[in-house]
Amino acid sequence: MNPPKSPFRRVAAIAAGALIGLAGIGTFAAPASAHHPEPSGTYCLTADGQVKVTWTVGNSENIDATITKLESTVPGDFTGGLEKDAKLPAKGTGLLTGTQAHRFDQKRPTIELTVEARWVRSDRIVEEERTIAATPAGVCAAEPTPSPSVSTPPSSPPASPTPTPSSASPSPSQPAESPSPTPTATPAPAEPVGSIESTCDKLTFTIENPADGETVTLTLTPNKGDAKTLVVKPGETGSVSFDAFKGLVVTPAAEGLDDTTPIAWEQPADCAPGQGGGKDEPALPLTGAATGGIIAGAVALLAAGAALFVVARRRRVRFTA
Repeated sequence: MNPPKSPFRRVAAIAAGALIGLAGIGTFAAPASAHHPEPSGTYCLTADGQVKVTWTVGNSENIDATITKLESTVPGDFTGGLEKDAKLPAKGTGLLTGTQAHRFDQKRPTIELTVEARWVRSDRIVEEERTIAATPAGVCAAEPTPSPSVSTPPSSPPASPTPTPSSASPSPSQPAESPSPTPTATPAPAEPVGSIESTCDKLTFTIENPADGETVTLTLTPNKGDAKTLVVKPGETGSVSFDAFKGLVVTPAAEGLDDTTPIAWEQPADCAPGQGGGKDEPALPLTGAATGGIIAGAVALLAAGAALFVVARRRRVRFTA
């Protein structure tokens, strides 16, 4: 005779299934990290023939970031608040602006800015860079010049007017100089966007390749363990992760990649003790049988069987009409 199943057991099973489903949805539908700087730029031609570029950088996140890299194809320093190691205000609280001026020899110069920023959160550290080309804005507006002070000349007897000979012909008017054309920036090929993210247990490299880019092949070699290769085709996004441990350093390498500086994993602030940085090296896989666990389980099963046997002998099943 099979006793009827408890309704509480069925409810518990349904609830457990629902929780597992919700956990799966949360895992696969969690939004990807969207940390990135937001650069933009315009340029114009000054009266003395220089190209003046104005750069502006914003923040995609609601926390402050730090400018970790600032590279421009325009020679010369930046004027203004835009500089390396400057604080990038949180979204909606301000922008960083800088200007550059240079006289180019070529008519179609490349005018680009590469900005990398760094965000530090309690559970992750993210670094990402963006490259932007400046757009033309015509001729620069004339800057106001201070008017000179008027001095009163000393009094002197009026000079007699000099007669103008009637035979003199008027001097021909000089033709007005046409303004130099505004140089046009050479459109640069689309470049992939890379980001690095350190969490409590992973060091992740992500590449977002634009649709009009070229296939990217990136080789990442850790100081311990095997190297990994990340291949990202145009229009796709790919990532690769390494298990975090104290002292993890990964060196990137790719065709055309100038910066091959090793990248170290950084432990976020809110990591549990022993998580990530608590390990000095990757954990070795467990091999062989867990002998102690098997023996303990067998003893527990034997004890439970003996108890059930004693209870069964004492109880009698009675059927009533």
